Formats: sequence, C-alpha cells, structure tokens
Amino acid sequence: MTTDTLHEQKILILDFGSQYTQNIARKVRESQVYCEIHPCTLSFDKIKAFNAKGIILSGGPASVLEEDALLCDRELFGLKIPILGICYGMQLITHILGGKVDPSTHREFGRAELMLKEFSHLFEEVNNNSTVWMSHGDRISKLPNGFKGIAFTGNSPLAAIENPVAQIYGLQFHPEVVHTTDGTKILNNFLFKICQCARNWKMDSLVEHMIQDIRNKVGDSKVVCGLSGGVDSSVAAVLIHKAIGDNLYCLFIDNGLLRSGEKDKVESTFRDNFSINLDVIDASDKFLGKLKGITDPEQKRKSIGNTFIEVFEEESKRLGDFTFLAQGTLYPDVIESVSFKGGPSAVIKSHHNVGGLPEKMRLKLLEPFRELFKDEVRVLGREMGMPDEIINRQPFPGPGLAIRILGEVTPERLEILCAADKIILQEIKTAGLYNSLWQSFAVLLPIKTVGVMGDARTYEDVIAIRAVTSTDGMTADWAHLPYELLGKFSNRIINEVHGVNRVVYDISSKPPGTIEWE
Repeated sequence: MTTDTLHEQKILILDFGSQYTQNIARKVRESQVYCEIHPCTLSFDKIKAFNAKGIILSGGPASVLEEDALLCDRELFGLKIPILGICYGMQLITHILGGKVDPSTHREFGRAELMLKEFSHLFEEVNNNSTVWMSHGDRISKLPNGFKGIAFTGNSPLAAIENPVAQIYGLQFHPEVVHTTDGTKILNNFLFKICQCARNWKMDSLVEHMIQDIRNKVGDSKVVCGLSGGVDSSVAAVLIHKAIGDNLYCLFIDNGLLRSGEKDKVESTFRDNFSINLDVIDASDKFLGKLKGITDPEQKRKSIGNTFIEVFEEESKRLGDFTFLAQGTLYPDVIESVSFKGGPSAVIKSHHNVGGLPEKMRLKLLEPFRELFKDEVRVLGREMGMPDEIINRQPFPGPGLAIRILGEVTPERLEILCAADKIILQEIKTAGLYNSLWQSFAVLLPIKTVGVMGDARTYEDVIAIRAVTSTDGMTADWAHLPYELLGKFSNRIINEVHGVNRVVYDISSKPPGTIEWE
C-alpha cells in the first residue's frame, strides 16, 4: 500500500467559516476515513482534482441571503458524488439549486428534538426523538426540485432534506458536536452507506509510509529538529530518526520560558531512551531581551517564533550543513493560524510553528504531522513504542510561559508563574488527575489586588488556574475539579509563592474562549 492509496478513500470538507469545521474533520478521521479541510473558495478544477468520495459543506456564521454571501460553484452538484450540507451548507444547497431560504422569525439555537419523517440511509439506526444541536437564523421555505424533507424539529419543519437520486443531503443541525447524540451515526451513514468509503486511515499503516515519505523528501540531507519535550516534537524526532538515523540532529532551545525543571527532564529523558543526537542551547537571555516591553500576545508569539528560527539558523551553521528544519506542526495549528489564503475561517491566533516564521529563512520545513490531530500523533508514538511519560504529556505551548503571563514578561514575573505552576502540577498528579485532563496550568494576570497577611495590608498579584478536558484541543470544557483540590491550590500558592495574594479559577469553555489566555 502506498501513501497515495491511503488517501484514495477521502472526503473533502469545504469550509464556510463555521467554528465547528474542525470537529467535522475530527469525526471523519475518528471513523478511519481520511479527509481534508479546504476553503469554500477552492476552484472547481481543484475540487475535481481532489477526487473525493464525498463532499461536506460546513456551516458558517453568515446568511446565504447576504449580498456578499459565500457561495460555491453550481457545477459542484453535477460531479455525481455524494454531498452533505450542514447548517449553512444545507441552506446553500437550497439557495443554489432553486429553492428558497427566508429569515426565520424564531432563531433556533441549542438543543432540539429530532423527529424522523421519511426513511433515509442518512438516518439508519438513528433514534427517533434524539437530541440535535441547532444554530441558525434562516429557514428553508421552499425545497429545490427533487428534494424532500426527511426530518423536522419543533421549530424547523425541514431539519433534514435529501435528493437520493442526486445523492445530495442537508442537515439543519450540527452532527459533528457532542450535543447531537446520534451525530456520529449520521456522519458514519454518510461515509459508509452513501459514500461507500473504506476504513483505511490507520496509524499502524501510516508509520512505515510516513518514514518512507520522509526518506523520499530528505534523501541524504541533514535535518535539525527543535525538541521541546512535548508530544509533537518528541514523536516527530523519533519518527524522523527511524527514517534517516544520524542525519537527524535535535536541538533543545532553552528560551527561558520553560516550566520548572523542564530542561533537565527533557535532556535526561532523551539521553536515557533514545540514541538521538542532542544539543542543549541556553538562549534565555536572548529571548527575554527580545520580549522586553512587549505586551501584545501576537507580538509575543511572533517575536518568540522569529527568535526561535534565528537561534536555530545560528546553531545549525555552527553544527554543520543542515537543509531541513523539522517541526511538530499539527493540523489544528495550521487551521487556527492561517485563514486558508483567503478562506472564511477567522485567524484565531498564530502558532509559533506556523505563524511566526520569517518570510525568508535558510532552512526548508519538514512537518510530518501537518495533516494530523494531536491524538493521532499520540497513537503514532505508541505504535513506535514510545514511553507513556512522553505520549501522555499535557500540551505545552511553543511560546512557553510567555503567553501565560498577561502583559510584559520579566524575570521576576516568570519566577512567580514558575513557582505557582509547579504547585498546580504537583497537586494534579498527587490527585491522580493528570492523564484525565487535557491541560492544567497557572496564568499570571496583569493586575494586583488588596489582601491581608499577618494583619498587614498587601497589594499583590493574582494567579488564575486553568484546567480543561478535551479530546483534541479544538473544543474544550473547563474541568470540574474537586473543591478540596482547588482549596489546596489556593492555600499553597498564596503561602508559598511570594508576591501572590489571590487565586481564581477559569470556568470558560472553548469556544467561546481559547484554552490558553493569549
């Protein structure tokens, strides 16, 4: 089986700007079908060349009735391959194919009860009266020719539609979110009963093909890899080492923005477990110098990203003639950082992997995980026999503690945050919760509050605690930690961390918030 064979059974997702588009891709991948997200502005020629088994039109925040509404080429519906429109995608199908969409007098947002009206392969084994998640302001008042309604809710007479002859389907609700109880069944029906996809997107099949792809791309060239000790860079280093051996050289850059004991732990872990070339560079003064006076989060990220590359280029020149810079860039990083060259998805934040690189740099990029989600990378690592201590490590941002210090980054503020963060990790691990949380960490806020210690007035810093549960980082819920544990956090931090007199807990989900505060 070649890499191309792995991608023969693939789904194309056209993005119209929905916050849930990545969820669609994640659900499809979970069902072992390869898919890619592309902007709805993708040319018709490229859509044809993609050779998809099926196309999914995502939701979106706008209305098809707006003057500058995002549309797609009408020829798309003549490709004779299955198409599924979700929310905005369903209204788009109706609008383009001659039906009618009107503003609704009652906007439907949140949970609704789905009543099945007609038999459809899309709803095989789906429970009648199941819960679905609605998020729309328009409604369909007239169906295009050849279409029929197959389900409804209390506020949507046409909650699902289909033209089985043309193999075009539409859902007014979002099957990709957890709130839709039978959403996975519905998407699987589209993938397997309608598109006739095969389940061939498997990590065990992927390892050897990725190794071969790396060999084909790199040849006899040398690769330098930024090893942070996180899941992504660690698995990338092991994978690339399997492909090219000693032509890989790993650099651990101490940017001065690491958690307590991070450098020593990474160095000992890789020296004990892997025979990989590793050089440890202390560039903390350089990074902190470049951050002086910067308070804007995007400027922080870009400054750190540019300094990161600058250091890499300096060190690689010293070490030898390297052609490639390897990074553990993930698919969500790419989607969140880049608006698909004019596509509709808003840029949420730049990741230093993809958003902070200078336009001109000497090294070529090698990003073997650019198409993968984090949990897929974890599975890949397990397939290669990597230890759980590395595979289960909570994500740590490339810009490090700089984006967990709101405002200017100074040595004094770093010392406070490191001490508080160390306490949080200790207590989380003692409570046996580390592996069940996606991330848990401290944030230093740019405010001071009044307190009382030993009968004396204090005016000191505030630490916020962030702990979330998630499967892939695209969406997240705040973790309902025991009150006793929260009490331990507060008591230890206030008593042990000089300069802090107040601790708060973040109970925001993603969306609307992001996991990191900056």
